[in-house]
Amino acid sequence: SVVENKDKHVFIIDEINRGNVSKILGEAITLIETGKRKGAEEELQVTLPYSGKKFGVPDNIYIIGTMNTADRSIATLDTALRRRFFFKEMLPDANVLNGIAVNGVSISGMLERINQRIEVLYDREHTIGHAYFMSLKNDPTIETLAKIFENNIIPLLQEYFYEDYEKIRLVLGDSKKSDENAMFIIARANNYSDLFGNVDIGLDDGYSYKINKKAFTNIEAYKSI
Repeated sequence: SVVENKDKHVFIIDEINRGNVSKILGEAITLIETGKRKGAEEELQVTLPYSGKKFGVPDNIYIIGTMNTADRSIATLDTALRRRFFFKEMLPDANVLNGIAVNGVSISGMLERINQRIEVLYDREHTIGHAYFMSLKNDPTIETLAKIFENNIIPLLQEYFYEDYEKIRLVLGDSKKSDENAMFIIARANNYSDLFGNVDIGLDDGYSYKINKKAFTNIEAYKSI
């Protein structure tokens, strides 16, 4: 005899909005509806093309589709898919990082401050996730924090703000730091006469920007965020 498995099973489809949903789910797009599940009042089954067997979706099957709202591709989702799923927003949760500190710097407090600034300068969909800092749970050192900022946070901010380093400096608190060694992005005024001589080339006064790698291992750079 066949014993029916009543355990709950979960399918996770990562970045579901980037895939061809009709190919991913096929006829199952109808079968996953609550009212069409096996045992439901309007149970629906289909005949599999190769085996010829009947196929239905039990009510102990759960489907989770993940997506990144920052890329705005949610708009491309099929209406049929939208009707069959409910959407739950998962914003960064700095509380997950509570208790983690590097040389006296609260990582949760630092992340909250950074995200508050990103919300003002960009929007809430582009706030930085707490997952980037989870490795600090087991290794709360300045070296680990430096790698996170150099390899993840700075490149992410460069992408978000399209190389607008003045806004990146605002996010990281560099604009209010008095010690240049604690600045992640150093801004220096351009001296056009020194660069080009006394030639009128119609350039406005501007700044050049340099990523200060020494700041990544300087705890004062993080304290000043």
